[in-house]
Amino acid sequence: MQYRQLGRSGLKVSALCLGTMNFGSRTSPTESFNILSEAVDAGINFIDTADQYGGDAGVGTTETILGQWLAQDSTRRHNAVIATKVHEPMSDAINDRGLSARHIQMACDASLKRLQVEHIDLYQMHHIDRATPIDEIWQAMDRLYQQGKITYVGSSNFPGWAIAQANERAMTRQHLGLISEQGLYNLIERRAELEVLPACQEYGLGLIPWSPLAGGLLAAASNSGGRRQSPAMQQERQARAGQLQAFQTLCTDLGESPSNIALAWLLHQPGVSATIIGPGNIEQLTSTLRVPDINLSTDSLTKIDEIFPPCGAAPEAYAW
Repeated sequence: MQYRQLGRSGLKVSALCLGTMNFGSRTSPTESFNILSEAVDAGINFIDTADQYGGDAGVGTTETILGQWLAQDSTRRHNAVIATKVHEPMSDAINDRGLSARHIQMACDASLKRLQVEHIDLYQMHHIDRATPIDEIWQAMDRLYQQGKITYVGSSNFPGWAIAQANERAMTRQHLGLISEQGLYNLIERRAELEVLPACQEYGLGLIPWSPLAGGLLAAASNSGGRRQSPAMQQERQARAGQLQAFQTLCTDLGESPSNIALAWLLHQPGVSATIIGPGNIEQLTSTLRVPDINLSTDSLTKIDEIFPPCGAAPEAYAW
């Protein structure tokens, strides 16, 4: 397994970050445990979750499953870099959401209990909260630092301006600030190149792309159901048939699956520290484990850009 520094921090994380969003909703606890164990045995040390994950099983379910797995062996917590998130609604209560200082404190305590750990390595804000002042947010995060409950802070789904605002305010507080941004980025959706990637590079954040396969669009055709077989996905696949066929042909020439090339491409992008993978079973996990070892030549990267044109950085991408 390949390891990289997470942004400008000294923290080393595996290039593949195990996403757990399906745990409890689409993947049973037993299968989730098997995936976690197999991933760690393969060298993955970076595990991502969120307090809201759980789907029909209920919010908090995914963290609970991860906590049960961690509790089975004390060495697991020592070696794992645990990342979770705060912001999304946890109940119908008006204050049980967002990034108010009150909710951040209560949500962190609840996550620690479900995860059965004493601290969270990377505490990520799941979305911007336009109603809460950034100084209030940093006040809450400072308190969690002082209490020993979190080690680093990251963002998720932040626009470039919010990354800049958060880190500028952190600097005035003599705070490390954000070290990572978990954002939507893949070959189909490249708008992060306009503002988010430049902001991450300017402020030293490691990008952690989510939905690296564009909801399955960049994967080979599957009969397994899920989003890849939804009417909307089928319509999108049909609209991009020529583009996807060209990508399939290139991947065949490279001797790799479209899924693995799409993931490897992300790891070749400047500023990407790790990419999320969200296997629903052991087979899906094992098929991606060699991705960090895939070396894409300059020629291959150019051909990929010809199929999926880059956005480029702002303002040159749309002005001059």
